[in-house]
Amino acid sequence: MEKKNLLTYEGLQKLETELQDLKVVKRKEVAQKIKEAREQGDLSENAEYDAAKDEQRDIEARIEEIEKILKNAEVVVEDEVDLDKINVGCKVKILDCEFDEELEYKIVGSTEANSLQGKISNESPVGKALIGAKVGDNVKIETQAGVLEYKVLEIQRSN
Repeated sequence: MEKKNLLTYEGLQKLETELQDLKVVKRKEVAQKIKEAREQGDLSENAEYDAAKDEQRDIEARIEEIEKILKNAEVVVEDEVDLDKINVGCKVKILDCEFDEELEYKIVGSTEANSLQGKISNESPVGKALIGAKVGDNVKIETQAGVLEYKVLEIQRSN
């Protein structure tokens, strides 16, 4: 059995929009590039043709990847997230006990994770350790860099 891909509603919409764009816009663009490259004659030394075919292959692979994610998607209804404990779909404010620094993360499924946007996966070491914790809990996380300790300060809806 394939594992479920946990997605927030925002993540689901983003994937559906990307899929639509790839199917409707990008496919047509690359087909046009291939057609124009073909019209230039000899395909054996045609860099534009090769580049267009590579782009087409990348687009088709991404379409397949998104469709697979969506097929096994389980959307987390953020309005129904239990705010008593940390779960996918909530925003959490934690205190890094070592550096006395407040951090804020949104816990998301692995397909949406983006550390630069403060979105961490429920499957990451930090995400795994935080899931189920309550406000006031101290959470210790084993990482390659050593043990991190966080105190949960706040759990809120992410929207």
